[in-house]
Amino acid sequence: MDKTLSRDGTWIAYRRQGGGPPLILVGGALGTAATDAPLASLLAPHFTVVTYDRRGRGSSGDGGPYAVGREIEDLAALIDEVGGAASVFGMVSGGALALEALAAGLPVGLLAVYEPPYTPEPAGLLDKARCTERLRRLLSAGDRGGAVEFHLAVTGVPPETIGRMRRAPLWRGLESLAHTLAYDDALLGDGTVPEDRLASVTARTLVVCGGFSPSPVRAATHALADALPRGRHRTLTGQTRDLAPQVIAPVLADFFLRDASLRQAS
Repeated sequence: MDKTLSRDGTWIAYRRQGGGPPLILVGGALGTAATDAPLASLLAPHFTVVTYDRRGRGSSGDGGPYAVGREIEDLAALIDEVGGAASVFGMVSGGALALEALAAGLPVGLLAVYEPPYTPEPAGLLDKARCTERLRRLLSAGDRGGAVEFHLAVTGVPPETIGRMRRAPLWRGLESLAHTLAYDDALLGDGTVPEDRLASVTARTLVVCGGFSPSPVRAATHALADALPRGRHRTLTGQTRDLAPQVIAPVLADFFLRDASLRQAS
């Protein structure tokens, strides 16, 4: 993997493949560049696809106390690496990071996000506060496995599946990323859709959800699309948070290539 230096001196590891207009994939909780590799391979015939290890993960550094602004600076460094402008696709909490980056003024012409985990309803906000506190306690106690298990349970992974994962070789890798769960939690604030900040996002934005995702998740994506000045919404039949790369890839290719052509024509 190549590396680029973020503003605070932290090295961010990334991989570039394919050819065409630049497209950066921003992974979600417990994800790395390797997690996004299958989707990147499907998009590489159309784009110069950049996948990266967000700070604190994989081959990237983790300088200083965490701040959302530092992750925005990491993304800015990657955009500089590909020529100063790019399209972006963010998965789940990676979508929340991408939205914060655009609200901060990063040069992104087109954005797509999949199920950023906002929880705008009153019951959801209360659950978010409780989850934040529980995660903080687990990480403060050094219970990395417990933090990973708690995150998986909250996101709907069945207990029997978590049990199998604990016995598999991949569990050690997930535990090594456990501290970054606090980073993803911080990205979401109190869980509300940040309408005031998103009002400044002028890029065309596609907000996508899965048709089999829970109704509160789908409702949150509709609220997000409504909050964006140029937002549109799409539901992918049969999909859940465990999104199939072969399903989302043609949707992204159509959105980014077609809308890029429209922008150039205008």
